[in-house]
Amino acid sequence: MTINRRNMLWLVPLFLFLSSPVWEPPVASFLKPRGGYNAGLEKASEKQAQNFVMDAMTLTMSTKGRVEWVIKAARAFTGSRGRMIDMIDVDAVYTGAGRDKTYISSNRGRYNIDRQHLVLQDNVRVRKPLEKQELYTDLLHYYDRTKKVVSPGDVEIKGPDFSIQAGHMKYDLLSHAYDFSKGVVCRF
Repeated sequence: MTINRRNMLWLVPLFLFLSSPVWEPPVASFLKPRGGYNAGLEKASEKQAQNFVMDAMTLTMSTKGRVEWVIKAARAFTGSRGRMIDMIDVDAVYTGAGRDKTYISSNRGRYNIDRQHLVLQDNVRVRKPLEKQELYTDLLHYYDRTKKVVSPGDVEIKGPDFSIQAGHMKYDLLSHAYDFSKGVVCRF
């Protein structure tokens, strides 16, 4: 029988197995987790609030890997309810479906993380520079899941050749369809 290193290699696992009663207890006690499990501590950490206040926040929303919204706020902080982000001095840029950029600004905003719902309030201005159109309202809701914009209050849209005033507006970003109600006045 020829003795070489390859033939002796099987002796290493055999040696580890036979000597395990000597080295296993100290290694097992070293690797054992310290402390016990306390369910009360886990529940307390779940209830703990995660509040923040930020200066100069940028929020990016994307669909299928393509950035659609870039929302910047001069100040942001956690909302009073749930997973909400309240914002002050909001400037946003919307670029959806490869279309031209739309610029939105407002004094205040709120984003619900769970519902993917953006609310812009106080002096909301929406500008489409290439189409030379501007929209003015005091309250604007954007629902990211359905890609719809709703303004429940008075709305004014100005273009180079027209002006529209309405008491309510819905806009579908996918079909580009407007729905006005509550006293619509159009001027051409």
